[in-house]
Amino acid sequence: MLFVCQCDKYRKGVIDGSACSSLCDKETLYLGKCLSAKPNNQVYTGSWGDLEGVIKCQMEEILRYDLGAEMEPRREAVLFDKPTKGTSVEKFKEMVFSHLKAKVGGQANLIDLVSLVLSVADGNKDGHISLPEAKSTWALLQLNEFLLMVILQDKEHTPKLMGFCGDLYVMEKVQYTSLYGIRVPWLMELWIPSGVRRGMDQWFTPSWPRKAKISIGLLEFVEDVFHGTFGNFLMCDMSASNFGYNDKHDLKMVDMRKIIPEVTFKDLIRDRHCETDEDCVYGQDCRTSCDQTKKRCTTEVIQPNLAKACQSLKDYLLRGAPSEIQEELEKQLYSCMALKGTADQMEMEHSLILNNLKTLLWKKISHTKDS
Repeated sequence: MLFVCQCDKYRKGVIDGSACSSLCDKETLYLGKCLSAKPNNQVYTGSWGDLEGVIKCQMEEILRYDLGAEMEPRREAVLFDKPTKGTSVEKFKEMVFSHLKAKVGGQANLIDLVSLVLSVADGNKDGHISLPEAKSTWALLQLNEFLLMVILQDKEHTPKLMGFCGDLYVMEKVQYTSLYGIRVPWLMELWIPSGVRRGMDQWFTPSWPRKAKISIGLLEFVEDVFHGTFGNFLMCDMSASNFGYNDKHDLKMVDMRKIIPEVTFKDLIRDRHCETDEDCVYGQDCRTSCDQTKKRCTTEVIQPNLAKACQSLKDYLLRGAPSEIQEELEKQLYSCMALKGTADQMEMEHSLILNNLKTLLWKKISHTKDS
């Protein structure tokens, strides 16, 4: 059903993209196992010729809001109605520029970012962007994950974007799709106490040197999204299932939907009505405080990305750590977890803690085959 919808629009000339011909004409892009239990979160394994990938379609809520109203996300069908017929390439560039400025802010290198987006939009690499290619690209630009894959396309820990067709996109398959843990049937899950579940998660992990290498990868990814060329991004869901790794134990992101530009986050949270700090949360892990005098959420996140990453890694790294670095490792992780406020307010401390932690781990594993 998913492919029928995309191919119908492709054949009518509404959409186009680098995966459309393989999907609809050559039939060399195959749908595999469904990875999502939610009908509006469509995720599948797939194969494209000799390559394995993950196929995703309309993965997230498009946020619509009106001034003076509560900002509530709701799903809407993608109509592929922009840009309209007769729109010039220059006008489309202006649309992309304005959209990206609203998403990542005016401080980012927007001209280079627009060029990156346009190079991806030219799906058949003929040097021109057709209206159907532009419609597909515009739909995809509404999605956090797609934008981040474009921005970080040359970074080691971001899965490669393999192709797209309409709002469907194909990304590199990650071999191991959780940082730690074991999957159990959901009926069993209901009966396992949370403390026992956390312990089970830590039993089923790679050897410690390999865990250290994976952890260095997560710290490097934190660097990738921290005040880069195209702005600062906030990691708003640090669940283990969002991080994976390959057979070389290099960290690879599995799900980046809840990594959002800081500018977007502030727009979403600003002036949201609140009674307590618990009302000022986006995703699982991006929290601000509630201004009790105004009953509105403030815009500054309480914890920077690095502190949240260290919180996720604490049990993972300390379990099985070599005795000679156990104490120092624990000390550095707790210093990292104690970071507060926005990272740009403490950039030197942020960099020092991150580099010290990476150095400690690398020194311990650099002489092993696992590095």
